[in-house]
Amino acid sequence: MAMAPALSICELRKTYKGGAEALRGVDLCVEEGDFFALLGPNGAGKTTIIGIVTGLVNKDSGRVHVFGKDIDDDAPLAKMHVGVVPQEFNSSLFSKIIDVVTWQAGYFGIPSRIAMERAEYYFKQLGLWEKRDLPARMLSGGMKRRLMIARALVHEPRLLILDEPTAGVDVELRHGMWEFLDVLNKSGVTIILTTHYLEEAELLCNNVVILDHGAVVASGAIKELLVDHGSETLIFDIEHEMPALDLGSLAPFRPTMIEEHALQLTVSPERNLNAAISALDRLGVSVKSLRNRQNRLEELFLTLTHK
Repeated sequence: MAMAPALSICELRKTYKGGAEALRGVDLCVEEGDFFALLGPNGAGKTTIIGIVTGLVNKDSGRVHVFGKDIDDDAPLAKMHVGVVPQEFNSSLFSKIIDVVTWQAGYFGIPSRIAMERAEYYFKQLGLWEKRDLPARMLSGGMKRRLMIARALVHEPRLLILDEPTAGVDVELRHGMWEFLDVLNKSGVTIILTTHYLEEAELLCNNVVILDHGAVVASGAIKELLVDHGSETLIFDIEHEMPALDLGSLAPFRPTMIEEHALQLTVSPERNLNAAISALDRLGVSVKSLRNRQNRLEELFLTLTHK
């Protein structure tokens, strides 16, 4: 018997008072064990989907199942499977952070001894144990986000939803969080990530849905979408000092000067690498080396959502 997906959404619709149509028949499926990216510009519908899945927003129509449990018919069971890390810190700033997590465990009926054991485990994993008796207001922004992750995991959900978990977090904390989430996913927890750091999604996630104006504009395996997209942004390192260029003659390749000795061009099946090198040669530009720009997902995202 096939296992139910971690999250299944069918024809989900939501219009807010005033007529703002947030979701226009969204379909998506997140398989158990996946690390899944839910992407889109501001106002695309990501937060509305999360609100509906977690019971904070009422949908107009459509069906939502969490591990086979309908959020309308089996709401308590569905909620037991889900942990959420919100965009904004939404707990008491004056409570000890250990209490923030153990109180959340109590909400799910977890005995205090087990709640404390789990809080200790996740605090140590997230670098919070030494701060356990501090009030939340004493934590940095990055540490508050780690606290929200510990709180979301204390009832050991099978599905973890992270809404912009690394926004405003410094590079060191961000990379530490990536490592923690990767280990967590490998342990069997399904993760859904929303983020504006597209390199983060490309690094961590296997599959993606991209939303724009409440509708799905792309979905599937990230690697396959990038292959289908075809375009690739390359950085050309120039041998000698860059001559004065007529960038208009390179317009089909969307040229951008990166620095004095580097030029960025976009190649595609129609305008391939050989054509780009020939165009530079005609302008007297000698190419020393070239390299891929790391984040091709960003280019796909911009192509699909800026029309």
